Amino acid sequence: MFITFEGLDFCGKSTQVEKIKEKLESYGKRVILIREPGGTQISEKVREILLDKKNSEMHIEAELLLFSASRAQLVREKIIPLLKKGYFVISDRFHDSSIAYQGYGRGINLDSVKAIQSFAIGEAVPDITFFIDLPLDEIQKRREKFGVVNLDRIELSENNFYNNVRNGYIEMSKMEERFKVIDGSESIDETHKKIINKLNELINFEKENIK
Repeated sequence: MFITFEGLDFCGKSTQVEKIKEKLESYGKRVILIREPGGTQISEKVREILLDKKNSEMHIEAELLLFSASRAQLVREKIIPLLKKGYFVISDRFHDSSIAYQGYGRGINLDSVKAIQSFAIGEAVPDITFFIDLPLDEIQKRREKFGVVNLDRIELSENNFYNNVRNGYIEMSKMEERFKVIDGSESIDETHKKIINKLNELINFEKENIK
């Protein structure tokens, strides 16, 4: 099963990714956790380029294509082979991030972004996508607490950009049945319970005593 997590930076998705991985592993499931961009030797090198604050002159079209190139490598080197072997693959971000960030956020033509993503991922469409939603004011508080010096090139974007990205995710959640919107303002444990419940609805884990 291919599970992806989406949301604005600092929404708490990475914490939930780890908790779901631990939950599935505790019941004997074979689970691989991957992150985007990254996950392979080539993809990690692309990640360094994308997130380096020194690359402030990067054009938005180049940004989109670099993300997509990293993703294409990850899909063919890791995701598809692992799924065929029966693994649960959990990805911290996937192609929906490019639609939200480069499409809705940067303003690149949505049809073009979607076409590029379709080409990049091929048959690796997520079975379920969790969008951890959090209001922008809370995102801003977490960014400030993290400290500007520790932010990467994408995280340094303005609030207007993040507002457009969030609206994009909300719009996508209305169009894609696999999208499950989770309130990120609740406690970590409560959020985790809601994610587990959504997984149970999809694949009936309860028969395997996963609660």
